[in-house]
Amino acid sequence: MASPWSLYVKILWLFPLAVITAMGANTRVQWDARLKLSHQEMKNGSAVYWGGGTSGGIQVLLLDEDHGRLLVGGKDHIHMLSSDSVDLPWNTVSWPAADEAVQRCLIIGKSLHDDCANFVRLLQAVNDTHVYVCGTGAFRPQCGLLRVGLGEAFSLLPHTVTAGRGKCPYSPKEPFAAHLSDGDIYAGTSVDFMGINAAIFRTSIGAGGRHLRTEAYDHNWLNVPQFVASFAIAETHNAADDKIYFFFREAAVEAEPWDKKIYSRVARVCKNDMGGRRSLINRWTTFLKARLVCSVLGPSGVHTHFDELEDVFVMETKDPQNAVIYGLFRTSSSLLAGSAVCAFSMASIRASFNGPFAHQDSPDHRWVEFKGRIPYPRPGACPSETYDALHESTEDFPDEVVNFMRRHQLMWEAVLPVGGRPVFTRVNVSYLLTSLLVDRLDIEGRTTDVLFLGTDDGKVLKVMASTTEEILLEELSVFQSGVAIRQMKISSKKQQLYVSSEGGVAQLSFHRCHLYADCSECRLSGDPYCAWDGQTCSPHFVSGRRSSRGHDPAYGESWSRCPITDDFLGDEKVMYGMEGNASFLECFHRSPQAALSWTLQRRNERHHLPVSKDERLVRTSGGLLLQRLQLADDGIYTCSSGEGKYVRIVSRFRLHVIPASVLHPTQGPPASTQGLAATWPVSTKERKVAERYCEQLWFRDKRRQHKVFTFKLKHGSSKARVRRNQLPHATI
Repeated sequence: MASPWSLYVKILWLFPLAVITAMGANTRVQWDARLKLSHQEMKNGSAVYWGGGTSGGIQVLLLDEDHGRLLVGGKDHIHMLSSDSVDLPWNTVSWPAADEAVQRCLIIGKSLHDDCANFVRLLQAVNDTHVYVCGTGAFRPQCGLLRVGLGEAFSLLPHTVTAGRGKCPYSPKEPFAAHLSDGDIYAGTSVDFMGINAAIFRTSIGAGGRHLRTEAYDHNWLNVPQFVASFAIAETHNAADDKIYFFFREAAVEAEPWDKKIYSRVARVCKNDMGGRRSLINRWTTFLKARLVCSVLGPSGVHTHFDELEDVFVMETKDPQNAVIYGLFRTSSSLLAGSAVCAFSMASIRASFNGPFAHQDSPDHRWVEFKGRIPYPRPGACPSETYDALHESTEDFPDEVVNFMRRHQLMWEAVLPVGGRPVFTRVNVSYLLTSLLVDRLDIEGRTTDVLFLGTDDGKVLKVMASTTEEILLEELSVFQSGVAIRQMKISSKKQQLYVSSEGGVAQLSFHRCHLYADCSECRLSGDPYCAWDGQTCSPHFVSGRRSSRGHDPAYGESWSRCPITDDFLGDEKVMYGMEGNASFLECFHRSPQAALSWTLQRRNERHHLPVSKDERLVRTSGGLLLQRLQLADDGIYTCSSGEGKYVRIVSRFRLHVIPASVLHPTQGPPASTQGLAATWPVSTKERKVAERYCEQLWFRDKRRQHKVFTFKLKHGSSKARVRRNQLPHATI
């Protein structure tokens, strides 16, 4: 009888398979990228690089499209690069931590290289001439103003440098989110060097202002949060209703005590929140939070959740109140590594905040939907004329409302993604996604979103967003393997991406149209930034709108606009094979989405027929293997690559099968070829064919011997160098 432990181990082994099977049954096929470029190929012209200066430690980017500059926050320095070409640094400001702070940082056991320096974590534009900047200050946060002038001029204003507690984290490794709006910094960060006391703060960048924060050490408000992003999003046409949204992940208080789950959250506060008068003094009185769900439904009705939020991008629309929120998530299970991107509408987020509240009578009770009376004005609403002109400030809220807010921050209904599923998933691959950008296109009156995704091994993926199929266009190795992408910025105006790692910045275009050789490849690429102009595959961009000569992958058959030809433009390869031996006909896919097919035109026949299924014939992704050749295998083999309804010839082979009797005339033909032996007389012509076959084998053997000899020569010389560098043996 199996022990409980062995059964437990078997369950652990089977769990990932069950999850993968469940996901695979209801998810789309994970196609490989159509275009892949190695890091060396990127360095050879597909990207521009800047090496990070002398200190590295890059944490944050700020793109100023109007003035053509990119600010880079690193270790003890702030760099200004040209957004036209990042390999041309304009200027650098040195901003090291104070010596006293460095010594104190070392005393508490931190690393001089990794911790005890001023790592710039925040760069936010105040106006056209000033940027607000914050750094860790060797575990003593500090903030100040940068003056940015025309061109390359910029400098730090020393008299503006103040303590950055509540605006910037102590550690360069702590997740952090902040947004500057109307002179106030809204920040999700900790206020102690151990990173325990985390909260959402509002502080002013100047003198005065009303400072607010979430309640300290209350897990119902925030439970070990890891902040990701923060944005200001309009609620109505009345500015008094404007809110600041925070996106983060935290330990779920509503989960069972033994189930240590991480949930992703969206929270919001009113910009005009002034705290309470008698309760919640200097605390948020409008703070609410809801769960963000990004999951895939399996065939058994069980969801596979991507619970850990990693990055957020707000795609603005023509209506500023109804942006699309893109979230990048990871699985929290150590048994199944994967990432997913989900899109959320502001309507669904507001519906959750306007829905029922979650309630817990005591720590020993379960969380349930609150069924009691909700006080007026509704908790979480901003004081404005939109709802009630009598309440001009949160200090005017009735005690009943403030007391309700003290106990009810969590909403009962979660926020579900658009379409009920992710727009892109990646599971069981060698990388995880780290960062997210989105570019929206208008193709023939139809909006299409293109995702740019950074990975933890230096890649950038370009993806067409879709809830019906996954379209992975490109996989670009921007940095070396093992170098994580930290942050990305996008310039839709210039069609450029700016990608940072800890040690440098790369700049790359949205498209690589020149790599598609002909019309069909250009069309089949599915790249919305490329179009065939009649001669080349070229970038196509007209005032934010793609015209009809561009192509939309959703329309499917854009390749039909290309000239149709059945001619094979390549060289027909002549190959020889000996009866009874094996031959391999090499043929590769035109793209990962294509399928190979083979036809055969036998000798003295006029038609190409599909290669029949035979246990001797093995189809692989790289070609066709013919085992135990027979005389009937002689003929012209054509390999075609098909994608949808489009088919093109990739390669063609003329295979000559030489009878065994030609090389061994004393032996009779094999039993399997008794009926065909008469068609292969041992003539002068056939002997010449045999001689060519032997000549091919002879050259192949010579090349193999040359490679072995070269290897031995190199290996022997390296051993000789080792011997020359060794110390002489002591004499006896």
